[in-house]
Amino acid sequence: MGEHPAHIILNLKTKEPIELGDFVGAFVALGNDYERFTSERGIDDKGEAKIYVKEVRAGSIEADLIPWLSIFAPFIADMEKAIIVEDFVRRWGARLIDLLQGNKSELPSSSSELKDWSRMVEAIANDPDGKATISAAVFEDGKREIRAAVEFDTHQARKALAVIEERRKELELQGVEPYQRALMVFTRSDVNDADINKRSGERVKIEEIHNRSLALMYGSELAEDRIKHEIREADENVFKKGFVVDVMVKLRNGNPVAYSVVHVHDVIDLPDDD
Repeated sequence: MGEHPAHIILNLKTKEPIELGDFVGAFVALGNDYERFTSERGIDDKGEAKIYVKEVRAGSIEADLIPWLSIFAPFIADMEKAIIVEDFVRRWGARLIDLLQGNKSELPSSSSELKDWSRMVEAIANDPDGKATISAAVFEDGKREIRAAVEFDTHQARKALAVIEERRKELELQGVEPYQRALMVFTRSDVNDADINKRSGERVKIEEIHNRSLALMYGSELAEDRIKHEIREADENVFKKGFVVDVMVKLRNGNPVAYSVVHVHDVIDLPDDD
């Protein structure tokens, strides 16, 4: 790949060997959070939001992670690519500080994001004397320059895990759990209107949340209008459509029982089954 101007460096320094699941989990979690970050900046294509491992160096585990934008986006200036990577690392560091300080208004509000934060710190939390560093770097005149860096140790990682677990329990007690930009498909539809926040008689499936179809509720009139338009007036069968939605997952004893759609981002055509 050669030298790319903007990249992320992940360094894991541990006293004991890292368990494989913790090692892989840190990379997966960082990649997922980068996808969320780029989506917030208007980059909704998951292919464009990915990061790639360019090199893993010996000693303490250190890897260069190259964002898609740095490899395949010549139309974006190198300076802008560097700013995106730098902003990502700075935001990650600010959110880690909020996590350690227990600032609940800034904590993740979904189990998927909480899971990624757990995976990001577990390798260090499970080590007696570990340290992790996430850096934003660029190459200028053939030399690597660090633009931003975040560092945390075993003590901080263990504190973060405790706060994450506390947050997870709070969400369970609330009886609802938010998910953003989830892909929803219909398994049963109905052309009739439904009262807001009441079960509609329709059923949908969101595979990333639950493996079975659940009852559908509408959390806003705009969401219902968009979906009912596709059911009543679209040329294609609604069962051939995918809906990219923000949903509130209704829970009972910690298990999903219904989806309340609050916003529809997009409607896409599903690929035909072979």
